[in-house]
Amino acid sequence: MFLSTFEKQLDSKRRIVVPQEFRALAVAPFGGVFCFPSIEADCIEGGGKPLFDQYKALIEDLPLGDPLRLPLETVVYGGMHEFGFDTAGRITLPESLCDAFGLSDWVALVGLGDRFQIWEREAFRAHRSEQRQLAREGLPALRLQQRAQRLGGGG
Repeated sequence: MFLSTFEKQLDSKRRIVVPQEFRALAVAPFGGVFCFPSIEADCIEGGGKPLFDQYKALIEDLPLGDPLRLPLETVVYGGMHEFGFDTAGRITLPESLCDAFGLSDWVALVGLGDRFQIWEREAFRAHRSEQRQLAREGLPALRLQQRAQRLGGGG
């Protein structure tokens, strides 16, 4: 699983050192990671071949002509980049992705289990604060729902 948060600095060539913990999980056939603009947030989403396969299966489950299929294909396939690691464990982000998400100096690489995200550092700090508040508000309701299901109340 991709776990933890790492703050890293982009160099002048837009290269970033991918944490060893993330590189070990990215067992894509080419020895790197897949990245594309996130659908859920203003950041880059990435992972190994299992993440690519998840999105591929999700898209292929939609019939041609489904109104969601083309938007997913456009964002995921059309925005996807394959990055191999150099000898220092770095990937070079394309200028277009850096410009789209304001990545110019410090970034945060955030593990999310089966995937990771690359954020502009200050944008992630604000996002993390918002997510913490949502988790605080949602956890009590989730616990009640789970308790009701265990007791046979169904929810």
